[in-house]
Amino acid sequence: MSLPAAVVRRIERLRTEHDAPLCAYVYDLPALERHIQAMRQALPANCELFYAAKANPEAAVLKTLAPWVDGFEAASGGELSWLYEQCPDQPLIFGGPGKLDRELDIALQYGVSAFHVESVTELRSLARIARERGTQAPVMLRLNLKLAQAPQSRLVMGGKPTPFGLDEEGLAHALQLLRDEPSLKLQGLHFHLLSHQLDVDAHLELIRSYILTFRQLCAEHDLHLSVLNVGGGMGINYQDVTQSFDWGRFCEGLNGLIDKYRMGATRIRFEIGRFISAACGYYVMQVLDIKSSHGEFFAIGRGGTHHFRTPAAQGHDHPFTVMRGTQPAQIIDASVTLVGQLCTPKDVLATQQPVEQLAIGDLLVFTLAGAYAWNISHQHFLMHEPPLKVFTED
Repeated sequence: MSLPAAVVRRIERLRTEHDAPLCAYVYDLPALERHIQAMRQALPANCELFYAAKANPEAAVLKTLAPWVDGFEAASGGELSWLYEQCPDQPLIFGGPGKLDRELDIALQYGVSAFHVESVTELRSLARIARERGTQAPVMLRLNLKLAQAPQSRLVMGGKPTPFGLDEEGLAHALQLLRDEPSLKLQGLHFHLLSHQLDVDAHLELIRSYILTFRQLCAEHDLHLSVLNVGGGMGINYQDVTQSFDWGRFCEGLNGLIDKYRMGATRIRFEIGRFISAACGYYVMQVLDIKSSHGEFFAIGRGGTHHFRTPAAQGHDHPFTVMRGTQPAQIIDASVTLVGQLCTPKDVLATQQPVEQLAIGDLLVFTLAGAYAWNISHQHFLMHEPPLKVFTED
């Protein structure tokens, strides 16, 4: 896989600036901005695009996205405070299970645009805190309902027993509480049943199910709601990025659904993480050692899954490219397993992958490392130094 010229230049510069073996994250901010612009331009007019900061909350990433998104989604009190500090003028929405009372209180102080309520217990706590503050909390109910037609993916989070959202019984209790509680204002309904979706047609069918369920619930319960949150879930194909979710074709189909079901007056809100930021990141490890064990080659790089957990979390061989150094090749046209420095056999980034040439001192550059990478890694295990973080801006 070829690397963008700007990324290659930045990595080469890092290699010359540091005597120690290199370990770094490189983020291509201009590429990220081009990508979010294209996503924004393809969306129908009544749709909103929020960035799910859990995917990658780097300050430079947030500030690159801020002009092009409608706001940010936080899934913890820590994320919420970080987003408020980094992008104080951006709308924030607050989701996630198990919210603490003090987090709900802080969110009210920040003036969040919506609370994604996951349970009746949480709704009661929010009502009490809003009453004490003499304010009204904007609420989106996250639903976990069994839809008539719901496609499958590798990560399903609804339509079955999960800790997320309200089922049919929970919804009934929540709606009764909302009717009786003036400190709460129901804005809309929130669906997010799955992630890692690569099939555009299946995802359009899921959106159609969301729309039909939204309309049915509004009619049954006499609700006049302005927002339908359809979550995210657009997938990245780590083995062949050209086969990732086709955003352009999806938006064309979405336009058709909006017209067919007369949803133009409803704000359809997306909150997307991985699909926005994955492609802007690169994880770089310099090869420290190459060895043969029981007939297989292993390349040990500076770093590992404590920095870059994505391969272990996804259970795949992560795509990479080799940037050669000056040493003669020690492996030629052979397969090699790429591992890190950890004292565990699970510290594997790719298993028995073919390489044309590889030597100690070469750089392994893992692509698609801009989402659920550094921020989900067990960074303090064995107390290795953290990777450098650099950002291309030209």
